[in-house]
Amino acid sequence: MIAALDATPLTLTSGGLARYVTELSLALAREFPEDRYALLSDREFSLPAAAPPNLFRGESGHDKRWWLRGVRKAIAGVKAQLFHGTNFEVPYLGRTPSILTIHDLSPWRDPAWHADADRVRQRTPWLIRLRRARMILTVSEAVRGEIVNHFGASPDHVRAVPLAAADFFRPCPVRAAEKPYFLYVGTLEPRKNIAALVDAWRETRTETGAELRIAGRTRADFVHVPSEESVTYLGEVADSQLPELISGALAFVYPTRYEGFGLPVLEAMQCGCPVITSQDPAVVEVAGGAALHAGSAREIADAMRTVASNTELRRDLRERGLARSALFSWERTARATRALYEEVLAGCGS
Repeated sequence: MIAALDATPLTLTSGGLARYVTELSLALAREFPEDRYALLSDREFSLPAAAPPNLFRGESGHDKRWWLRGVRKAIAGVKAQLFHGTNFEVPYLGRTPSILTIHDLSPWRDPAWHADADRVRQRTPWLIRLRRARMILTVSEAVRGEIVNHFGASPDHVRAVPLAAADFFRPCPVRAAEKPYFLYVGTLEPRKNIAALVDAWRETRTETGAELRIAGRTRADFVHVPSEESVTYLGEVADSQLPELISGALAFVYPTRYEGFGLPVLEAMQCGCPVITSQDPAVVEVAGGAALHAGSAREIADAMRTVASNTELRRDLRERGLARSALFSWERTARATRALYEEVLAGCGS
């Protein structure tokens, strides 16, 4: 099989979209060495590190009408039998069958969460209505139900394939910190509810004696909470440093308002860190009973107090998180994704 994947998410320096394309393409190439996987984009991107020979960059160019014309030329250039749109987009025309990944419905749930997503809001429904994608792939059963209901898509043509934490997320020895700390890692953007996290930390800081560390790429539309003592914005943290940072936290706090999957929650669990997260359905699905769930700033504060004061609870959350995260792997994700590729090609008579 020769498949082409949209590599545009690899132009991002961090975050779930870049992680998805990186880990999925690597796992596909390694699990199926007889296949060839081409990464295509009209923008500059870096090939994932340690890519095997059957994962390669296609000659994409910089066509201003990429999704109308340029991508079809790139697909033909690598002789791909199938195209996988990894983030809301597939070619507008052409005979090559496509699979479309819709990670979540955040562009439609609240326009303020994605002020620059007008193109996605306008074009993705059109692509679905005209069946430009033979199959819609999403990352949780919660979002699968949303897609069926919101777009009127046939349930048979929407499949959920869960993600996984990369292998380098694992418990590691940590140096004793001068002070304990709570941690958030993720893109800083409106729907992540960072203001509620800071409010909860303020309410508990005297009792817990803990600092708050916030790490991740800052999106242009994020409104910073004013800096103050014992709140540290770390910016983007290198992958090599994340396991130690996460492993050393009292708890990983991820108070997101809405997710398609909530990959940082699984990454924290795989590092053996207790997790406090929201009551969003997708995050609840992924956590699988291995995290504490809180909605309001007051509830988050209560959970932070409880975790900080209860060593036995932290140990229990650690063990449950490790057991839960062990159920996911990128190898399983790759095998399930390729099975969808085969199903689509079989349906086309390929």
